[in-house]
Amino acid sequence: MAGRDQATSVKSGKATSSHAALRIALSRWFAVAACCCLLPLACQRTQAPEPAVQPRVVTLGNQGDAPQAAHEPERPAPRPADYLSGTHWPPAHLGAGKAWISCSYDYDADGDGAPVESLDFLALVDALTPCRGGVAGGTGLVRLRYHGSIDAGFTALVERVGAIAQRMDIDEHILDIDSTGGQVEEAIPAGDAIAGAQWAIWVRERSICHSACVLVLAAGDTRSIAGKVGIHRLIRDQSRATTRRELSAELHDVTEQVRDYLARNGVAGSLADQMMIVPNRDLRILSSAELAQFGLSGTNAVQDDLDRITLMRQCGDEFVRRRDAFMRAFDAQCMTPGDAADAQQACGQALEQRFGFPDAKCGGQSPMKYYARRAGESLPAPPAAEPVSSVGGRRRTAAPRAARQP
Repeated sequence: MAGRDQATSVKSGKATSSHAALRIALSRWFAVAACCCLLPLACQRTQAPEPAVQPRVVTLGNQGDAPQAAHEPERPAPRPADYLSGTHWPPAHLGAGKAWISCSYDYDADGDGAPVESLDFLALVDALTPCRGGVAGGTGLVRLRYHGSIDAGFTALVERVGAIAQRMDIDEHILDIDSTGGQVEEAIPAGDAIAGAQWAIWVRERSICHSACVLVLAAGDTRSIAGKVGIHRLIRDQSRATTRRELSAELHDVTEQVRDYLARNGVAGSLADQMMIVPNRDLRILSSAELAQFGLSGTNAVQDDLDRITLMRQCGDEFVRRRDAFMRAFDAQCMTPGDAADAQQACGQALEQRFGFPDAKCGGQSPMKYYARRAGESLPAPPAAEPVSSVGGRRRTAAPRAARQP
């Protein structure tokens, strides 16, 4: 009996020892397998180079600008596409530029307006509240005066003021700009925001719009120009080009972006070609004829077509044909140079009756309403010259302000 117990004990000890050995072997196998699995990842982690900090891509559009040797900080992360529909806006600030908000067309009488101190949501709501029309008793228009460079601060400014104006039912938006140019990568999204909010753009007397600012000008619903509009070559910041081929390759992508942008705003693609043949240190001032030829002055042709398409959906093809005939007659009969606004309005009202307006089915779409808006978006007429001094007993007359370019 004792022998059997001893034998059983020996067998049990051997089994226990065998199980322990098996556990040790399995543990070692799993450890080796885990190392084999993790080893490639570890190697990959040690071998993969850290991502290099990409320099900020900036294409300069200022006269005489030169590439900077110093490294610029990275461009901040893009703002969410739908942030303008909310109230929690990411921080944004004007750069070196300055801006003012007015609820009046007449800058001679009313000045530039109140300075824009902040681009925060509530600050802009407060700034635009006096401009609300309708029952609010305001003018229903906002004139945004901007003096400075086309940069990220300018893009945020036009995006945010346009969004608040639309929320507050301020129907007329005027960008009163004075700029030597700036960054092409900011001018294009700023122009898209201007087109989306349907801004009229003024370049008033003693103001300028050069280089990258011309891209902003292209986006306006109407473009009224009394100052100087000039173009020249773009140049890439921190350029590493040593040959003409390399310089051309650097600018190829941005030049194509400019062409696409001009096309969607109804501006001739040949403007991009003209820009590229004027050295950056020089400036070519565009004449009134050239502004019209490139599609940079007056009514934006693309927006005009879009308005007609929208009106056709609302009121029908026959209405649009009759309205177009009215507009041609109005231009020929009522837009006599020197006529006062009230005379033009009386002439237009008589024409409306002749062409069957207001229309019974689409009464809210009066042709004269369209012309009243376009007239408001035009620059105020310069005041008559006034005597300012006398020389030798004779009164000397002040020179009038620069004539407005059509």
